[in-house]
Parts: sequence; C-alpha cells; structure tokens
Amino acid sequence: MKIRKAIIPAAGFGTRVLPATKSMPKEMFPIVDKPTIQYIVEEAVAAGITDILIITNRGKGIMEDHFDFSPELEHSLEKSGKTEFLKQVRDIANLADITFIRQREMKGLGHAILRAKAYVGDEPFAVLFGDGVIDCDNTPAIKQLIDVYGEYGEGVLGVKKVPESEIHKYGSLKVEHLRDNIFKCTDMVEKPQTPEEVLSLYSITDRVVLPASIFEILERTLPGAGGEIQLTDAMREIAVSKGMTAVEIDGNRFDMGNKFGVLRANIEMGLKHPETKDELKEYIKTLAKEL
Repeated sequence: MKIRKAIIPAAGFGTRVLPATKSMPKEMFPIVDKPTIQYIVEEAVAAGITDILIITNRGKGIMEDHFDFSPELEHSLEKSGKTEFLKQVRDIANLADITFIRQREMKGLGHAILRAKAYVGDEPFAVLFGDGVIDCDNTPAIKQLIDVYGEYGEGVLGVKKVPESEIHKYGSLKVEHLRDNIFKCTDMVEKPQTPEEVLSLYSITDRVVLPASIFEILERTLPGAGGEIQLTDAMREIAVSKGMTAVEIDGNRFDMGNKFGVLRANIEMGLKHPETKDELKEYIKTLAKEL
C-alpha cells in the first residue's frame, strides 16, 4: 500500500536548548536559510507523501504561519521585482496538504501520535520526528523506510548505532541482520538503565513507518519511562508479536534539540549551500589556525 500520509510530532518544550526555546520553537531554528521543520516537510514530500499532520502545542503558531501564504510579503516582493524570493515564499505554501493539531496535554510521544488517529484512519503512515534533520545525498531518509515497508514485518524503524556510553538516552533494539542495511527487529526497550537491559547498540533515529493498528495499542499503553506514554512501548508489542523491519539509514543526522546539533547542522549544511559554502570554508580554515 502506498504511504501517502505523514505525522510530524512537534509539541515538545525543547528544554535542552533553552533559553532560545522560551519564545521560539526548536522546529523553527534556522539551518542556513530554512527552518528545521521545512527540511523535514521537504523530505516527506520528496518521498511521495502528499498529506502531512504536524502536532504542536501552545506557542507554536509560528509554524502554521510559515507554511501559510503571506499576501503582504508576496506583494512587496512582487512589487520590488524580487521574483526568485517570491517563488521561494509561494513554494513553501504549496509543498503539501499540511494540517495542524495541538497536543493539549504533554503526556509523551505515544500520546502525541494517538492524536493523529482520526487523521490517519486505517492507512499505514510515516512518522518524522520534528527535531531530527537527516541529510541524505541520494534517497530521502523516510523513503528508505517506505521502500521496504511490508517486506519483513509490520512497520519499519529507521535506526543508527549509538555509542555504548549513550545508549541509556535512547531506545535499544534486538535485531537480526537480514541483508545489506536491513534487519529484523523482534524486541526493544526504552532508555535501558543497566547493561543487562541493553539489547544492542542500534537505536531508533527519528523516522518510522507504522501500521494503523498502532493506535489501538496506544489506547491501552500505560505510562512508561518518565511517566509518559512511550511510542516505543507500543511498537514493542508489534515487534514481539509480528516483527518489524529496521533500516540503518544512509544519511547524516542532526539533532536540533541539542545545542551542538544545531551548530553542526549550520556548519555542515552551510558547507553545502551554494551561497555560503565558499565563504564559510575559508572562514573555517582561518579560524582553525587560531585554535
């Protein structure tokens, strides 16, 4: 079945990057000249997704404004003959059919995804976490998952290996290698706190494709780590009973909910951007001599 809908959870407080997130959502942090959320929406669109639901909370209306038309700005750009900027602004509003809904209570990622039940219906759907940008030279990250959906089990997990010293911050997956960068996942644990709980160093990295059956599971999932309804706990039920596919994503991930991740994203993407790459490269070379 074609995956045509995507959910982008973007309701978190962004506490790891305070005080910037006191008034600006981390999803709107710029990477060179585009906000984080636009990179994620563009990735979904490049994968063939046409309908996107962004889950927000209070104080994040700026995201809605970004994907809306801006008559005053467009008129000003048109009047001054800045046609290239005018096209960029209009293209943002036409990327996809984008809908917004609020997570009124902050009860975890699983609770946020459950808010999308009526929107998704009985279709499989993609989830792209709102603070994770994945830069891929070839196939968009979420399309790497979509391409193998239904091949080895219900649902697909985008994964990366993390250092042993950091696995306690993430989820740990029990995986069996199948071929190339594809694994079968049969168990998972959220934020393992002891070495015995660690199933492997593979962890979910910001992208999943899920069957609609996840909603029925989420409705009866009890609060887990941190007292929140964890998406991992619901996905574990599918992994244990029916199996899931894990795809080691070919791409460079930037954690935009982390101060160093924000810096990395701007430096590395700035070295690719046609308007900044040459000047930034020379600046880094000059700066490096002083370090």
